[in-house]
Amino acid sequence: MKTAVAKTAGFCFGVNRAVETVEAAAKSGKTVVTLGPIIHNRHVVFRFENMGIRVADCVEDVPDGSVVIIRSHGIGRETYKALQSRNVEIIDATCPFVKRIHELVMSAEREGRIPVIIGTRSHPEIIGIAGWCEAPVVFETPEELENWLNSDPKNPNLPILMVSQTTSTKTLWKSCTEIVKKVCTNHKIFDTICKATENRQEEAAALASVSDAMIVVGDAKSSNTGRLATICRQHCRNVVLVDNAAELNPEDFQKATAIGITAGASTPAWIIKEVNKTMSEIINVDTAMEESFEALLDASIKTLNTGDKVLGTVVSIGSTEVQVDLGTKHAGYIPADEVSSDPAVKPEDVLKIGDEIEVFVVRVNDAEGTVQLSKKKLEGEKIWAELEELCENKTAVEATINDENKGGVVANYKGIRVFIPASQSGIAKGGELSELKGKTVKMRITEVNYPRKRVVGSIRAVSSEARKAALEKIWNEIEVGKKYQGVVKSLTSYGAFVDIGGVDGMVHVSELSWSRIKNPSEVVKVGDLIDVYVISFDKEKRKISLGYKTAEMNPWTQFNEKYNVGDVATVKVVKLMTFGAFAEILPGVDGLIHISQIADRRIGKPEEVLSEGQEVEAKITAVDEERKRISLSIRALIEPTVEEQLDAIEEDAEEAPAEEAAPVEE
Repeated sequence: MKTAVAKTAGFCFGVNRAVETVEAAAKSGKTVVTLGPIIHNRHVVFRFENMGIRVADCVEDVPDGSVVIIRSHGIGRETYKALQSRNVEIIDATCPFVKRIHELVMSAEREGRIPVIIGTRSHPEIIGIAGWCEAPVVFETPEELENWLNSDPKNPNLPILMVSQTTSTKTLWKSCTEIVKKVCTNHKIFDTICKATENRQEEAAALASVSDAMIVVGDAKSSNTGRLATICRQHCRNVVLVDNAAELNPEDFQKATAIGITAGASTPAWIIKEVNKTMSEIINVDTAMEESFEALLDASIKTLNTGDKVLGTVVSIGSTEVQVDLGTKHAGYIPADEVSSDPAVKPEDVLKIGDEIEVFVVRVNDAEGTVQLSKKKLEGEKIWAELEELCENKTAVEATINDENKGGVVANYKGIRVFIPASQSGIAKGGELSELKGKTVKMRITEVNYPRKRVVGSIRAVSSEARKAALEKIWNEIEVGKKYQGVVKSLTSYGAFVDIGGVDGMVHVSELSWSRIKNPSEVVKVGDLIDVYVISFDKEKRKISLGYKTAEMNPWTQFNEKYNVGDVATVKVVKLMTFGAFAEILPGVDGLIHISQIADRRIGKPEEVLSEGQEVEAKITAVDEERKRISLSIRALIEPTVEEQLDAIEEDAEEAPAEEAAPVEE
């Protein structure tokens, strides 16, 4: 004969949380009451009564000035308001998974949907859920749901939202879901059965199917304990439900060779342990089998201590806590603020159900089989060790500047504050440190003091080394004609200083443009990314002369590539003279339109036809490469009329010299 205990037996996350809440409140020295039994287990309630914690059946029974704890099942909206109107301190120990159902039914009514709740009407959890909406309908069986849908032709077309009691069975929920999907035309369905409950029921069914007898431990009034017994009876003929070890009867197990033990979510670990121990005595086994609960429980109590680092699996993620399976009978949980060192990070951002994580044991409660865990503390220890290593090795790291104070700035490195003195910020004396706020910078850790939780960093150390390395690289590789991409750092009246990768070179104003300019700002501005080339350099004096204008940028080169004599160009009149007008063909290239080429008639001055800034079409009639002169003509583009052509011929004839008479032959 052997015994086996389900790993998921005993306190669930929500129950464990509620029990711990009461224990913490009991230490306050105030009058503490629970609104209804904190959980469905008389042993736990009796234990709390011995601690001076009484049960109030209704709001009116709660004494003024007391601390009132809302049980894990939750309460309705009106009851909550009634508590708020009293002179009491309220501590809400409602299970986070139940809270989620409250939010779902409230949102359903805001959307105009009918909340449909599957569960036991008289159960406190269902009463509480129904209390957060105006017109809910509750069904205990699939038949009730189906009858309601068929009772009125309008019902199947009504918009509904269906949820379940957290301790309901998967079989019941599945049947109701199939009915709604088949009949209803407008529905929303949320499976709100607690994952821990689902796992407990599945494991109980699996254990019952391989056992000759099953012991279900828990209070008979507990809904989830009753459902466990029902599930076990579907797979095993001999199922015994007991409140504690004293109710065990050896005659019930005479013919059994394999006995399984499970327990409801409200059953304390010590009762399960007593049941298992008693069964061991009944079957004359000195020590429990390897797979038994007692071995698991004893091992977990012996091996889990404050300060331990253990591996666990995430089984549920709530708004306030994360439940972790440690592979023992301890119900492990991580408060939301202990998940990450970054306060902006939410549990669901970094964790998902099924993740295996390493955690730090903060507090062990052997009496109730619970353990408070922290992921943040463990990460913190690892990060501090990493910081010490970074400091020792003088390794550069990236961090974000998120604060500024009188002495410098503060960076965040994996949740650890790193102080950077103003002198090490890389900002010149008198400069604005606020410019760094929000930026990601490279820094070196220069000091780590773990006892004082103090870390000092330096941006200057990294930038100084980087600049030094860049300087050496450039001076080792520099040569005349070499091209660089640089950033304009500053402007003067005589040129621009350009950073070409840690070294500044100067582009003289004459090297900025092929055109004559008065100030470098006409061509570039601080911060511009430009391509430059080396004209000359002096390694001893550490001076570099750079060029910006290139042959390709030469306006004459561009003109020759684009235009030929005889081409027509759109030009802009830039200056009027007595002898004609200068017009811009391209930036830096002007041509002359002689006064005789401005119009198809004689004019006294160019202003009669043209004005500065005017754009006109002109023909390129001649190009003098050596003197860089271009002749333009507007007149060449004007076609004379027939009359004008005849007049021109007549004028030419009049002006031609008379021919000498030919000699007459005698």
